[in-house]
Amino acid sequence: MRESAETGWWPLIKDPVAREELHRLREEARPRLMETRWETERSAVASVRDLRVRTWRGDTSSVHIGEAADLNEEQHARLKAALKAFIPWKKGPFAIAGHSIDAEWRSDWKWERFWPYVRSLEGEVVADIGCNNGYYMYRMLSAGARQVVGFEPMARHALNFELLQNLHPTPALDFEMLGVEHVDLFSGVFDTIFCLGILYHHTDPVGLLRKMAKALRYRGRLFIDCQGIPGQDPVALTPAGRYAGAGGVWFLPTRSCLENWIRRAGYTRITWIHAEALSTEEQRATEWAPVKSLPEFLDPNDPSKTIEGYAAPERFYLMVQL
Repeated sequence: MRESAETGWWPLIKDPVAREELHRLREEARPRLMETRWETERSAVASVRDLRVRTWRGDTSSVHIGEAADLNEEQHARLKAALKAFIPWKKGPFAIAGHSIDAEWRSDWKWERFWPYVRSLEGEVVADIGCNNGYYMYRMLSAGARQVVGFEPMARHALNFELLQNLHPTPALDFEMLGVEHVDLFSGVFDTIFCLGILYHHTDPVGLLRKMAKALRYRGRLFIDCQGIPGQDPVALTPAGRYAGAGGVWFLPTRSCLENWIRRAGYTRITWIHAEALSTEEQRATEWAPVKSLPEFLDPNDPSKTIEGYAAPERFYLMVQL
């Protein structure tokens, strides 16, 4: 996080009460970076703080930050050790000074599905809700955005992003340790908001959709990726505990249920982009994410169900406007 005076979106916050609250939330977030459980990640960032690379690009499947020739052998060894401190990498792929990182999620597949509808972000102020390590932020900036604000409360992801930014500082990318519940403080700021893989992790998805509506400028766009379930009825599944091995899953809607959420939140234009079962090629374990992943959380005898007995996940992609 950079100081407010240096942040490209800060002058767009006109409400003094919202400014004061954002100041408070920033100060409240800082101590989370110093928690003992993140000592390994903090040390990793510090170990490569002196390294710099010359270029970056985000217009290919892998976000490229530097080239192998930018560093010497000793620097490469330090960088690789630092990158390994952030295993498991959830979002990617990345190519960092020649080190290829195949993350658990093929995030490039998601971006390619959205891209024909995004087309361009030229000159826009964009929000990436739940930005994780910043993979999509680089893709958004490469698509022409003027400023990209990432919302991500997890300290580990903030440190991961800091490591990447130390290698090649990119002022137009701004990581804020905020959650989607804070987006309404950015009233009328964003031309485009991406809310990817977030709604079903919260107890009030309609309320969050309304907050994002407040943060959009006139004729702004909201791109949604939401995990859901198959079915024709406008209903949502609330699992008793874990769902496909994951905690923190509250509401998994059908397509018609998700549409009802969106319309009741005030949006009038809905464009469907993609809807199909989540594949085990898109989310899986890799060398850089040696974890139990989707293949292990589907019923081995019936992959249409999770190991808990629920309907297997589908992914729904939409573009909506007010």
